[in-house]
Amino acid sequence: MNWRRLWLTLGVVLAVGLSGLLGAAAGGAAVFWAVRDRLGPSAPLPVERVAQPTLPAQTINVDINTAIQDAVARVSPAVVTVITDRGSGSGVIVSEDGYILTNAHVIQGARQLQAIFLDGQMVDAKLVGSDVIADVAVLKVDAKVPGWAELGNSDALQPGETVIAIGSPLGDFRNTVTVGVVSALGRSLETRFGYAMEDLIQTDAAINQGNSGGPLVNLAGQVVGLNTLVVRGNAFSSAQAEGLGFAIASNTVKALSEQIIAQGFVSRPYLGVEWTAITPDVAQFYNLPVEWGAFVRAVGPGTPAAQAGLQAGDIITAIGGQAIDGNNRFVNVLMRFKPGERVPLTVVRDGRTLTIDVTLGERSPRG
Repeated sequence: MNWRRLWLTLGVVLAVGLSGLLGAAAGGAAVFWAVRDRLGPSAPLPVERVAQPTLPAQTINVDINTAIQDAVARVSPAVVTVITDRGSGSGVIVSEDGYILTNAHVIQGARQLQAIFLDGQMVDAKLVGSDVIADVAVLKVDAKVPGWAELGNSDALQPGETVIAIGSPLGDFRNTVTVGVVSALGRSLETRFGYAMEDLIQTDAAINQGNSGGPLVNLAGQVVGLNTLVVRGNAFSSAQAEGLGFAIASNTVKALSEQIIAQGFVSRPYLGVEWTAITPDVAQFYNLPVEWGAFVRAVGPGTPAAQAGLQAGDIITAIGGQAIDGNNRFVNVLMRFKPGERVPLTVVRDGRTLTIDVTLGERSPRG
């Protein structure tokens, strides 16, 4: 009898437990379907939403911001404001000895030069030398410098790479920082002197008047360019452009500045002529026999051109077999050769094409 009661008791307990489990399952299912209906048929389950991993974008942004801040902190002490009796610009200290890189157009015609450091200290500066063609100048200060920057390898730059411009826009806002990307490499821009500045870095980092001569910096805190100009528009359109800044590649700056520091100037080939650029429009107006070239207005006495027999009225159409055309201006072609090098000139004289060999001299970049 006792065994029978025990079995009955166990049966009741099992039945009650099973009913509880079934009830809990039914209740959970009801809650599940109710939540699902409220979220909509395409919504993910709540447990899946909680389990989603954190997107990596924020981590990447933090890393980039940190790199920018580190690069700015590293280079800023080396950035100076260059003050002249004609205006102002920017520059960057590149050695403990106090050598400063800037643009030639920043200091052109100046009789007085000063540099303002990051802390506001103003010191006198002297011109070591400049190169108008590349728009590079070297200054020197004798005061203790607050820091100096490292020149990086501009050949390693890639379009889309983040870069930082630091300078003194309008001369008043010292060490202003702007950030952009490398928009393009190897750009060329015409100048008013009859040649094109070549191998420029294009960037959309904001560059304004007064930024000229300041550094363009990569995320490693290296100077990869020297900011030189910004283009707002052109003569063929009234539209205004933004974000068209250009910098001289650091590899070019390094090669030229080393020559300037060593000898006070950049070794450039010298021909010794006064000339006028010939373009298709000029050729058509004056009824000239060629569309591209350099019209020789005068030949300096005793110059390499005079010694080679070049005459006023000659038209130079090629140097060393390299034609002068829309993509290769006279000075740019000439600058590809070295002082002392003997090269053939292709010349049109009185309707005849001649070849005249000339040994290039060394002097003014305008020759």
